[in-house]
Amino acid sequence: MSNLLGRQTPPTALLNELRMTPKPPIQYVTDRPALEALCRTLRQSPRLALDTEFVGEDTFVPRLELIQIATADTAAVIDFPAVQAGGPLDVFWELICDAKIEKVVHAGRQDLDLFATYAGQIPKPFFDTQIAAAMVGYGAQVAYANLVQRLHGTKLAKAHTFTNWSARPLSDDQLAYALEDVEFLLSIHTHLQDRLTRLGRSEWVSEEFARLEAAVGEKSREPQERYQRIRGWETLKPKGAGVLRELAAWRETEARRRNVPRGRVMRDEVLLQLARHPPKSVNDLRGLRGVHSSEIDRHGAHLLACITSALALPPSAWPEVPSERKPDPESTGVVELLQAVLKARAAEEGIASTMIATSADLQTLAENKLNRAALDVPILRGWRRQLAGDLLLQVLDGAVTISVDRTSGALRMTQE
Repeated sequence: MSNLLGRQTPPTALLNELRMTPKPPIQYVTDRPALEALCRTLRQSPRLALDTEFVGEDTFVPRLELIQIATADTAAVIDFPAVQAGGPLDVFWELICDAKIEKVVHAGRQDLDLFATYAGQIPKPFFDTQIAAAMVGYGAQVAYANLVQRLHGTKLAKAHTFTNWSARPLSDDQLAYALEDVEFLLSIHTHLQDRLTRLGRSEWVSEEFARLEAAVGEKSREPQERYQRIRGWETLKPKGAGVLRELAAWRETEARRRNVPRGRVMRDEVLLQLARHPPKSVNDLRGLRGVHSSEIDRHGAHLLACITSALALPPSAWPEVPSERKPDPESTGVVELLQAVLKARAAEEGIASTMIATSADLQTLAENKLNRAALDVPILRGWRRQLAGDLLLQVLDGAVTISVDRTSGALRMTQE
């Protein structure tokens, strides 16, 4: 393992920080006056540790139940339904969207999604400790509990992993458990920032945060692109994909309007069936398995109109469907070679290879070595290109000789 990972024992500085910093008492915020007082206190901090607890099984937009928030000397759990009952939470949303305050999260995609939904914008700037940890050698998608144990030597309890956070009242143990999700975030943030700076990777992680922000912002491009998230859509013919696109857009709008899960309106496999074999009448719809009669009564005519509209589109308006093709025979073995070089380079730099490129990226690189100007794959952009992309291009050009060190068994790469 690369020496960039350092010792496997918890860093002394972090342990000392925990020992010297008294744990602040838990504030359980259940009304608007308490929330406003908390916000006044939080505004004095340049950064906030944030996490949420939500319930998403029965609604289109997950129901936000708790917001955990911490600074160096403040720790609070906000009972969102209780506080929201007292009126709009503008004072809180303004706080977490304040550009002068950094928001620290771990694996924060869902949290940022929720905050963007409720606040109307993505809280910026933010720092995701899971992404940053992957950049400095702690592995791709490292869990928060694992990171806490590795850096702090503390094993988090799992007693309330399956808690129903919508149930009230919440016990003191449940509140303490929820707050653990932000208790260690700021010291981890400090440690990771230091590592990123020493390794010269601060700009790298900024690129990844920008990618995450774009992914959260993709919701604004729905529902017309939602069909591409339905497993099996790429097996359709282009005209069928056009039908699926319209049906998926209808379902997205309807599920959002009724605030129910998409599958409650119509399951993915039913949409695929309708796209493959478009019905021509309401009676045809009634003959399909998985289509509820009540849904047909309410929306049968509209479904048929969506299908008819999609079928009337000219071929130029049909979606592009990925063609099924076998890998180029000439790339056989080349992709495996690129994977070996990538893994060696990643190990050398102490970063997970999956953070740098996927097998599909390498396949694309191998099959388009003579037409690179048209390629737009992550491995040829930004820090990924700097770290490994150019090296892989040199391998494809025959400018690098690869051999195996007979003593260590490691790959050796020599410039021609």
